[in-house]
Amino acid sequence: MSATNEQLVAATAGVQPPAVPADHDQAPIAGPSGGEAIETGSIGRLILRVFIENRLAVVGVTIIVLMFLFCFVGPIFYHTNQTSTNLYDLTLPPSSQHPLGTDSNGLDVLGRLMYAGQTSLEVGLAAAAIATVVGVIWGAVAGFFGGFVDAVMMRVVDVLLSIPALFLLIILAVLFQPNKTSLIFILGFLAWLTPARLVRGETLSLRTREYVQAVRVMGGKSRRMVTRHIIPNAIGTIVVNATFQVADAILALAALGFLGLGVQFPQADWGQMLGQGEAYLAVGDWWLLIPAGICIVLVVVAFNFIGDALRDSLEVRLQQR
Repeated sequence: MSATNEQLVAATAGVQPPAVPADHDQAPIAGPSGGEAIETGSIGRLILRVFIENRLAVVGVTIIVLMFLFCFVGPIFYHTNQTSTNLYDLTLPPSSQHPLGTDSNGLDVLGRLMYAGQTSLEVGLAAAAIATVVGVIWGAVAGFFGGFVDAVMMRVVDVLLSIPALFLLIILAVLFQPNKTSLIFILGFLAWLTPARLVRGETLSLRTREYVQAVRVMGGKSRRMVTRHIIPNAIGTIVVNATFQVADAILALAALGFLGLGVQFPQADWGQMLGQGEAYLAVGDWWLLIPAGICIVLVVVAFNFIGDALRDSLEVRLQQR
């Protein structure tokens, strides 16, 4: 039936005939039904933008950068003797010659802060790296294979977690000569338990995903599935936990140093400075205690700020998947 006949029949029935386009061979092009399109960019740019929008994260990064410059670049411009005692300069108050005074060994406190900061930052970062690597591998293997393997591996984690951390730290520090290398492995040995549990939980969820099952059906090896598919997709949890691991390692080292179980003289860390200066606070020698305490608080809080911001940024990445 032609368009004219359709209009005639519709008019006879008292119905308004439908509008017929002038050229009904061409279908009308429908426009977008949504709002204005927004260019979001790559996932990396989105993560970076969310991270930068967090002001506390920017403050945290600034503090960490300044602290690294203070500890590792500062000694180049501010030369002090940090190896031999000076009996003529014991506990001198701050002055133009010693901006933060001297300690009970006659050593410049400002230079000591830089020297001790190198140890604290190096031990914290190295211990966190060891804990993250061991914990990720342990948790991924346990969660991926499951069953008897998972039960045995996680019972080992549960047993170690049931031992008070500080008690175990003291025992290990007494058994092994406390130096920078041994403290890195001692702190790393205790810190891997938490990332192992976190990664194991992520792996239990990821191993049932379609892409992992596809690799299994195609004959892919278990090692490939763990290293190429499980661990990369748990990277958000891993990175966030690693930043907190650095802060925890610095605090643990400070606790050992405060108890006299950290690095030994002439080496130093911020906890050791706290332990040596605590006895002099009652007589008003505040410069032996407060500067080291401020450094510990600033670094730990800064890493926590960064960890919180990374968690928020990576949650955005997960929402875009």
